[in-house]
Amino acid sequence: MANVLASWATRPGQMPRRRRTMALLAACVALPLAACGGGAAPETFDLSAASPEAHAGRPRGQLVIIEPVATSPVDSDRIVVRPSADTVATLKGAQWSEPLPRLAQTRLLQTFENSRFLLAVGRPGSGVEARYSLVSEIRRFEIDVAAGEAVVEMSVKLVAPASGRIVAGRVFTARTPGSADSGASAARALDAALGGVMRDIVAWTATRV
Repeated sequence: MANVLASWATRPGQMPRRRRTMALLAACVALPLAACGGGAAPETFDLSAASPEAHAGRPRGQLVIIEPVATSPVDSDRIVVRPSADTVATLKGAQWSEPLPRLAQTRLLQTFENSRFLLAVGRPGSGVEARYSLVSEIRRFEIDVAAGEAVVEMSVKLVAPASGRIVAGRVFTARTPGSADSGASAARALDAALGGVMRDIVAWTATRV
């Protein structure tokens, strides 16, 4: 903005500098207000951590959870719907509270904490000294309109960071009744499906860490 004001100030025949400055500031303030008037802000929805059956024995092992990878449009904050087998869209007027891979990483980490079977669990760089990292890909996270279901599918691998060797892997899938009638109904169904997947991931990991 300083460069613009300076260039305007050197042009002959323009309005006085004070009036030019005030006009420019007024325009800058008006732009966001005009943008907001174009439509209502999308509703924002969150996902919840699951509460798996608590581990009865002594906690053991440590685990680093890598942020899942995903392809567009799942790799975003939009709620994905599949109107038919070969078409994908996003739900208008609805969004997640942050990009889905990051949100899923946080809720999966919290689900592991809720299980209390690990000594420690964290993100990369959190100081957790783990033998294994949990690497995952979100393959599906959508409302299947034709089936009337929320579908969550994640591919998960346990990787030894020192060698990069994959020691175990599995694909987890959960389906729950759901519709794209509203953002609230879609988010609620997807949250339930994710909860099922996360509980299964924790149970599977508990036998290997």
